[in-house]
Amino acid sequence: MSQNKRTELIRKALDLFYQNGFHATGMDLVAERTGVSKTSIYKHFRTKEELILATLRLRDENFRNWLFRRMQELAPPPEDQLLALFDALGEWFSQSTFRGCMFIKASAEYQDRDHPINVQAMEHKRLLLEHFANLAEQADLDEPRALAAQILILKEGAIVLAAMSHSGAPAQDAKRAAERLVALASGS
Repeated sequence: MSQNKRTELIRKALDLFYQNGFHATGMDLVAERTGVSKTSIYKHFRTKEELILATLRLRDENFRNWLFRRMQELAPPPEDQLLALFDALGEWFSQSTFRGCMFIKASAEYQDRDHPINVQAMEHKRLLLEHFANLAEQADLDEPRALAAQILILKEGAIVLAAMSHSGAPAQDAKRAAERLVALASGS
C-alpha cells in the first residue's frame, strides 16, 4: 500500500470512527467503506487499535491546526483568542457533521488510564491546555496555567452539551463564562 493509500485509509477510517464510535465500527465495515481489504489493512496496522491510534493522531493534527488558525483569524490578540475559541467552536457545532469530540469518545470507550488510546486522547487535551496557557501568558493574565485549565473545562463542557443537545448554544454560554474568567485574570 502506497503512502497516499495509507493516508486515505486513515482518513476514511477516522470518518467512520467519528461517526459510529470505535467499538461499533468493525474492521469489516472499515474494509467495505475504504475499499481496502482486511488483509491489506492488517499488513499496515497489526490491530484495530493501531488504526484507531493513527486516526486519533490525524484528528489531533487536523483539529488543532484548524482551531488555532481559526482563533487567530477571529481575534489576533492572545487574550481575545481565548474568547474566540468559543466562536470557533460555535462554527464547528453548526456543521452537519458535528458528532462531539472524538477524544472524549475515545477515552469513554477505552477508559483504562494506561491504554494507548486513552493516553493519546489525553495528549490531545494536554496540547490544547499548553496552547491556552501560552496565550494567557502572552496576554500577561494572572495564573495563566490555572486560567487555561478553566477555559479547557469550559470548552470540553460546551462540546459535550452541544453534542447532547444538538444545539450551538453551549458555545456562547461557555464564552460568557470565559469572559468573566479572563476579566478576573486581567484585573478588570
